Amino acid sequence: MPSPIVRKPQNLLQLEEPLDPKKTAPSMRAFLELAFRPLYLAGVAWALVAIAIWIYAPQVLTGPLQGIAWHAHEMLWGFIATIAVGFLMTAGSNWTGINPLQGRALAVASVLWLVARVGYLAGSPLAFWIAVAVELGFFLLAAVAMMRAVYRTKNTRNYAVPWLLVGLGAADALYLMAALGGDYGLLMQRFNAGLVVMALIALLIGRRVIPFFAMRATPGLDIPKHTGTGQVQLGACTVAALCQLAGWPLLAAAALVLAGGLALVQVLSWKPWAVRSNPLLWILYAGYGGLGVGLVLAAMAAAGIALPRVLPVHVIAMAGFSVLIIGMVTRTALGHLGRPLATDGSMRASYGLMLVAVALRLAAMVDAPGSIGFLQFSAAAWIAALALYLWRFTPMLIRPRL
Repeated sequence: MPSPIVRKPQNLLQLEEPLDPKKTAPSMRAFLELAFRPLYLAGVAWALVAIAIWIYAPQVLTGPLQGIAWHAHEMLWGFIATIAVGFLMTAGSNWTGINPLQGRALAVASVLWLVARVGYLAGSPLAFWIAVAVELGFFLLAAVAMMRAVYRTKNTRNYAVPWLLVGLGAADALYLMAALGGDYGLLMQRFNAGLVVMALIALLIGRRVIPFFAMRATPGLDIPKHTGTGQVQLGACTVAALCQLAGWPLLAAAALVLAGGLALVQVLSWKPWAVRSNPLLWILYAGYGGLGVGLVLAAMAAAGIALPRVLPVHVIAMAGFSVLIIGMVTRTALGHLGRPLATDGSMRASYGLMLVAVALRLAAMVDAPGSIGFLQFSAAAWIAALALYLWRFTPMLIRPRL
């Protein structure tokens, strides 16, 4: 067979599918080029390890931050907030034309994050205080980096973003002090406030990027951006967080139901049926809708309606944040790495496993003989979903963009 016939399909294949990332050498310079690279890997890997510890080896949690206090903290600030920082730092470079966090500064931020994770596990009071200091340093560094970018370029639309990072760090500090004091009621009050601050950030990000991604990927799709209702929604979340800290549950409930209800109206107006065949989109729709449902459930709980105690938290954190995250760390990584915006089998499997983990975790709340099994299988599905992401994306994230 003549050689041109042999080579032609290979060339066509290369146009369709970029070169295998393993053929390009890893590069520390590329790895520290944008914040999503180290922070997506760190956050996802830690979420895998932290759930494995919490479900299968909780006896190792012996330090000042232990038990449920450690689990709640590491899921919210060690995992979810870390992914949010990675996204915001990367998006900031698009918003302003200035890369807020890169190179040595990004390496310092990553080391601060890692020292905090080790410190909370170490088990000694000294290690705890070191962890507190470096973790707050991580959030402060991120906030200052974002301030520098948005204020220097007079990017007025994003002037509030650095202060959201400050709020996330402040809620973290308040939570850690409550954990050290041993007051469980105060601990949960401050955790709920931190959860709402994180919800505010997730709603802001989701409302901006999901319609953009959907209209870009779906020819002829025209959906509203909900700028006005989005501002009301962010104000409601701010009020809810402050009311949580002040101990005003009825006002918090009113603000939460407004924020959650608007999220559900928004996601329905984005025409979810039109994106049903695109996994990169429907997973984001599902996460945004899950966050809206979780906020409504949190409002019901704050208003005194009897619900399973941990139901609102896990709907917000798993059906909302975690589903959004598995979609966002896929979609944004593919885009910034110059990869085709399409899922392969491993990505779709990770989405499916994450949804299974959510369903099993919610089923485990039912007081029934099989609830422990549901919890353990939920953890296994969660670990498998994140492991698949790491297996597929680590080779890409440590190498230069194609």
